Amino acid sequence: MARQFRLELGRPTPFRRADFIVSPQNADAVRALDAWPNWHGGCLTLVGPAGSGKSHLALTWAACAHAAIVRAGDTPSPLDLERLAGRPVLFEDADRGAGDEALFHLINMAGAPGGGLLLTARTPPSAWAAALPDLRSRLNALPVAELPAPDDAILTATLNKFFRERNIKPADDLIPYLLRRIERSIPRALEIVVLLDEAADAEQRPISRALARQILENEGAGPDLFD
Repeated sequence: MARQFRLELGRPTPFRRADFIVSPQNADAVRALDAWPNWHGGCLTLVGPAGSGKSHLALTWAACAHAAIVRAGDTPSPLDLERLAGRPVLFEDADRGAGDEALFHLINMAGAPGGGLLLTARTPPSAWAAALPDLRSRLNALPVAELPAPDDAILTATLNKFFRERNIKPADDLIPYLLRRIERSIPRALEIVVLLDEAADAEQRPISRALARQILENEGAGPDLFD
């Protein structure tokens, strides 16, 4: 049975644009997003791996544009699509199953006055399955902005931010150590900071490279043979 289509209208977001860290690596994608409302055809696809900051950027755009938020896996009715006409829309995870008819209509509506469509995905639209020939041609023509996995500059700034928010001053060698060992993902950076904070509090130890090594080894990363 198809799930009911849910629209999130004007829901506040916990993400702030000021918290998104821009580096030369992701600056082109940020500029493309900031070109709104002058996107070609009213559409833009934000493509990147998990943890690259797609949802952070997309949700701050949705808040600014007063966009409706829809998510892949739901099944829109003609009435749902009618409600979206003439307003910006954020479609999250569009490569995970949007429904050909719904996606076709959303793309067509994006260029109408007051409309707009931001899609997020892990793969470019040219790689998405599409049974409708007309949808295939529209997907191939969608503008794409790519967000790569966070580089050292972004992860360093992100880790520093998360430590600062918890009033933690990490040891000087901790962040370089983490950069070489954790997944290149913003959610993972937050997770490791939380784990370090909780472990330090529980064991009454300083937040250091030794504590980070213990946590990573306990997670199954294996012994650190080289540092």
